[in-house]
Order: sequence, then C-alpha cells, then structure tokens
Amino acid sequence: MTQQPSVFFDRTTPPKLATLVIIAAVSSVPMNIFLPSLPAMADYFSTSFGVMQLTVSGYLVLTAILQLLTGPLSDRFGRRAVMLGSIAVFVFAAFGAAMSTSLGWFLFFRALQASIASGMVIARATVRDLVSRNKAASMIGYITMAMALAPMMSPAIGGYVGTHFGWQANFHLLGIIALFGLVICFFDMGETNKFQNSSFTQQFRSYPTLLRSRRFWGYAMAAAFAAATFFAYLGAAPFIGANVYGLSPQAVGYCLMITPTGYIIGNGLSGRFSTTVGVERMMIIGCLTTLLPLITCLVVLSMGATHPLSFFAFTLFIGLGNGMVLPNANAGMLEINPKLAGSAAGLGGALMTFIGAGFSGISGFILSGSADARSLVAFMIFASFISFAIALYTVRLERLLAGQVAIDPV
Repeated sequence: MTQQPSVFFDRTTPPKLATLVIIAAVSSVPMNIFLPSLPAMADYFSTSFGVMQLTVSGYLVLTAILQLLTGPLSDRFGRRAVMLGSIAVFVFAAFGAAMSTSLGWFLFFRALQASIASGMVIARATVRDLVSRNKAASMIGYITMAMALAPMMSPAIGGYVGTHFGWQANFHLLGIIALFGLVICFFDMGETNKFQNSSFTQQFRSYPTLLRSRRFWGYAMAAAFAAATFFAYLGAAPFIGANVYGLSPQAVGYCLMITPTGYIIGNGLSGRFSTTVGVERMMIIGCLTTLLPLITCLVVLSMGATHPLSFFAFTLFIGLGNGMVLPNANAGMLEINPKLAGSAAGLGGALMTFIGAGFSGISGFILSGSADARSLVAFMIFASFISFAIALYTVRLERLLAGQVAIDPV
C-alpha cells in the first residue's frame, strides 16, 4: 500500500502523524485529569465519593460502547466527519460540565464527553488506511505512546489546576484542549477512508465477515488479555501499596508511574522495530516480556522479600510488554479487512475495555480476602499466559495462511 504524501494543514491530503498523536492524546486526557478533584466535586454536589466515582467507571463503560459504534460510523461516513463531530460534542460537554450546578446535569455532560473516545478508534483506523501492517504497527506504537503519556501526566496537571482554580477549571481546560484538537483536525485531517459503504445497512451486512475471522479474534483477544494484566494490577495496586507495604498515598502515586514508564518505552520499541522485526515476532516478544518477569516476581515474593520494589519494580515489565503487544496486535486486527478497519478498531478497543474492567474488579475481589501481593501476581500471570497462548495460536494461523509448513513463532 502506497501512502499518499501528507501536507500539513492541507485538508485534501492525509493527516500528519503528529495530528493523529494529538487526537490520541486529546482522547486520553479526559479519563482521569479531574481525579484529584473528586472529593471537592462530591462536596460541591453534596453527594458521596462513591457516586462521584461513577464519573470514572461509568465513563469507561460508555467509551467501550462508543468505540463499538464509532468504528462502523467511520467506515460508513468517513474518518474526518466522525472525528470532527465527536470533538465538537466533547467541547460542548466539557464546558457544560464546568457550568453545571446540579449533579444530574453534570453526569449528563460527563456522559456526553465519552464521544471523544472515537479518537482512539479513528487514529488507529486512519493509520491502517494509509500504510501496510508492519508500518502500521510502528505508527500505532507512537500513537499509543501518546495515549499512555497523556493520562500519566494529566492527574498532576489536574491536581494543580483544581487546587488553585477550583474543580470547574479542569473541565474548562479540557474544553480548551479539545478546541485546539478540533482546529488541528479541521485543517489537517483529510479523508483517508476510500471504502465508504453506500449505506449503514450494507456496512453491517459485511460486519459478520470480521466477526467470523479467527485471525481477528486472535489478535483482539491477545491484546485484550495483555491489557487485562495491566488493569488487574491497576485495580489492586493502591490496596497493595497501602495495606501490604504501608506506603503513603504519595509514595503509591510514585510507584504507579513505573508501569506507564515501561509502556512508553515499549511503544517506542514498537515504533522503532515493528517494521523490520514484524508484527508476529514483536507480539510474542511483548507477551514474554510481561510473563517471564511476573513469574520471577512471584518467586522473589515467595522467598520472603518484603521491600516494596520487590513487587513494584517488576511492574515495569507489564507496561513494557503491553507497549509491544498492543500496537502490533492492533495492526494485525486492522489488516483482516481494510474495508472494516474502523469497525475492527472499535470492536478491539471495546473488548480491551470490557475485559480489562472485569479483571480489575476481580483483582479487587481477590485481595479482599487476602492482603498478599502474591495472589495478585498469580492472577496477573494467569492473564498474561492467556495472552501469550492466544498470540501463539494467532501466529500459527498467520503462518498457515502464508503456506509455511514449519511453524516457528519466535
């Protein structure tokens, strides 16, 4: 596939990679920028902290559902139109949330903000519109790096803004950031979908082709269980830090930065090597990069290690492995049917969100009966092994498809 030359701020040419990175970052920031202000928001609306947490968990569920819809919509109407419409809705919702004086209106505007999740789907689908699979994995690596870096930095920024200007300022800031993204997309994001269906019904008639593909499910589930390893950790890490190792909230916050750091490094490796090493090998290497250190961590803990780093240091490899698995698995699933690249990106993203949320909840349940880091590590090994096994199966399918008799996944 030959990529059409991109000209910055030319709506007749494909978007620059920087524009897609901006789209991904803008889509990720709203997830957690206001978390430090949740107690203040609960006081303002005279409600419980648990109710305010719905703005996080409920938002996560809505983003999963929206990703399912965004893919088919962008396959039918084009990437540009859906992206611009989604950002415009988000801008309205962000400023609406900032001006809300009742909990009901705030939750309504917060729900509308899930529209920005379309950027996670469209950025990846746009890449697949333009380049071949291995090159797509490289470019997606840089895009997902932005999706990791933005949420890692945003709570600190949101905490400062909320402390000095009030919780509403976080949503004013989100609106301003989205306006910037809207301007960039309007002037630089040319349409890349050359396979737009003539009707939404026709698009859904071809959808089962994707759902019947064992290769698609292989890539999608390998990515989902790799992400589930991280979500299981994320759901239980604060409990482990506070109740097993006696760390302060600030110290737990520092420890939680270890995994995203590994993810950024892994994304960088994907961006650098996927084109030459190949999607299948990078995916297997990524799975092993998570699985083997977690097994080592379990051994270390079983030998009686009590220092917090005997657990948290190994979480670097969860991020590192995910940073290699996810871009390459995404590139693989988008390859199945280029005409359904948006649908594949949306369905794959929704699967990761739903399965990740499930593993996050289960990890919390496991620890409710045992304040022991080993039970969490064993659960993460389980998720990571499933991802590795599915990745091996998927590579086998690819090799058989390529007509190879001898199968050597690594």
